[in-house]
Amino acid sequence: MKPAPFKYYAPQSVPEVLDLLNEYGYDAKVLAGGQSLVPMMNFRLVQPAVIVDINKIPELSYIEPHDKGVRLGAMVRHSQAEKDPLIKEHAPLIHETMPQIATVQIRNRGTIGGSLAHADSSAELVVVTTALDAKFKIQNQKGERLVPAAEFFVGLLTTSMESEDLLVEVQIPPMPAHSGWSLKEVARRPHDFALMGVAVILTLNKKDRCTEARMVYLSAGDGPISAPEAAKLLIGNEITPELITAAAEKAAADEIDPGSDIHATAEFRRHLANVLTRRALEEALQRAKGGN
Repeated sequence: MKPAPFKYYAPQSVPEVLDLLNEYGYDAKVLAGGQSLVPMMNFRLVQPAVIVDINKIPELSYIEPHDKGVRLGAMVRHSQAEKDPLIKEHAPLIHETMPQIATVQIRNRGTIGGSLAHADSSAELVVVTTALDAKFKIQNQKGERLVPAAEFFVGLLTTSMESEDLLVEVQIPPMPAHSGWSLKEVARRPHDFALMGVAVILTLNKKDRCTEARMVYLSAGDGPISAPEAAKLLIGNEITPELITAAAEKAAADEIDPGSDIHATAEFRRHLANVLTRRALEEALQRAKGGN
């Protein structure tokens, strides 16, 4: 199929984009990499009256240090982030995640901001930025604001942005010392959407006791699903195999809400969550202790 007719604009600055979004509101859609929007338009799942193409705005394609972490412009391509040394140094979980996203062709076109604004609950970046406690800079004609990832994703394919808003930057804070990370997922074929996945962050003190733990799941509900009660089992304790098992079982049984479809049942997804959480916690623990 082909998309429904639409007006097309290709502004060359952020203020021009904001003027168009303010004028057309919910009738407009922003085109970044187009890896999500264009297929949806071709199937007429969405029929915007106006397309605002932001590919001619180079000021949104940067990766820079920021408060000992890193910040990324919304138009940074997946492949750019995948190869960037600052991402590898300051955001190793994102560096590890990028090769698992779709295919090389899609990563060459897809953008960080586009993926996050699309808010697909099966998208790795949605989950990883939530686990990292990232902040999103949103602009409109009235000014700008920073929105934590936990408040940005509000439902299936839904964010807290309004029709006149533009996502312009993602800020990744530094991980504390003695922190480990891991992303584990399972898909039927390489580069397919994952049947289940989990991103884990662990922080230890000098006595190897856990001071912070985050577990965030993809394909486990209508958005990125956190497991705070399972994390509480780890915090304050030296992490043992028994604690890892208990936390994984708690998260899989009580804190995620996977659905059933033609690819997998909810029961099987819970089983995957249990297994993947144990593996992710084990890897994050090893890294937090300074292992490979």
